[in-house]
Amino acid sequence: MTVTAWTASQVARRVIDNEPLFILDVRNDDAFADWKIEGHAFDYLNVPYFDLLDGVEVILPQIPTDKDVLVVCAKEGSSIMVADMLSEAGLDVSYLAGGMKSWSMHIEPLKVGDLAGGGELYQFVRLGKGCLSYMMISDGEAAIIDAVRFTDVFIEFAKQKGVDIKYVFDTHLHADHISGGRHIANETGATYYLPPKDAQDVVFQYAPLEDGLTVQVGNAQLAVGALYSPGHTIGSTSFIVDGRYLLTGDILFIDSIGRPDLAGLAEDWVGDLRETLYTRYRTLADDLIVLPAHFMMIDELNEDGTVSKRLRELFASNHGLNVDDEETFRKMVTDNLPPQPNAYEQIRHVNMGKLTPNDDEQTDMEIGPNRCAVR
Repeated sequence: MTVTAWTASQVARRVIDNEPLFILDVRNDDAFADWKIEGHAFDYLNVPYFDLLDGVEVILPQIPTDKDVLVVCAKEGSSIMVADMLSEAGLDVSYLAGGMKSWSMHIEPLKVGDLAGGGELYQFVRLGKGCLSYMMISDGEAAIIDAVRFTDVFIEFAKQKGVDIKYVFDTHLHADHISGGRHIANETGATYYLPPKDAQDVVFQYAPLEDGLTVQVGNAQLAVGALYSPGHTIGSTSFIVDGRYLLTGDILFIDSIGRPDLAGLAEDWVGDLRETLYTRYRTLADDLIVLPAHFMMIDELNEDGTVSKRLRELFASNHGLNVDDEETFRKMVTDNLPPQPNAYEQIRHVNMGKLTPNDDEQTDMEIGPNRCAVR
């Protein structure tokens, strides 16, 4: 029988199109429990590779014959071996080329909607890491918000659209993934904006992203800093795009709220977090479409693969927005924090410009799920 290599892009389409897939994950139990490929219609079997060295006969009854089977490991080597063994046992199977490493790196650009004057807004969905970046396009110009480190994805997409990247923004100094913002700016000549309250320790030049700043991108208005929104970090800043979209960074997610502790200041910043969520955001039009910088669960994806929801819906359904008592809110935020992101202190220093790891080191720093939210 045959063994086929699947790319991360092929798996991503299965997620977005809500198609079935059976995944045999041969990583260790703890790695699988911590982080796996999620899909609405996916089924799973986790059996560590070392348990299959003597043969796959023991798991054959658990492998379906009526759906595609994908073998997954960390970097692909073990999955190729197991896939070969399953093939010799008479099954058609595939393996994920590059393993979970490639899954962590894959980005899927999806259109969110149209902007005034013929513009467009795109969401770049990094399914394996839960990161969401944005590009707004208008009249031959583009602005990018919260770009991840894979700069070529954004630069090539802009070239395909025939637009020049004029502005690059980070809503805050990221701690869970390495930003590509200033690198895109260096390659394209764009202006790179960063909130100055988050940039006190950076070692590079940037334009201050300050409250009230408005940048014109083609025919559309990108209002930056109309809502200074601290809480996840002290400099966190929200964006309003075209009067229709609210880009919340890591302050507000679809099913949760941002954690305030990644600089070690949870007790100091929890009040800022509540002020942003319960006062600043509640002055906004509730029909704004919320576009966060991360998602936590596959259930947060819409049918088209994008991640968004009306602000009024979040006020009604997001538990983090419905805690009346301030002390209860404080305890919820400070007592229900998930484990820190992998290598988060190193990632912060990379984003400050103080560390310059190579590509493999950057990949190792970012491996694992997104952990920017309060549970």
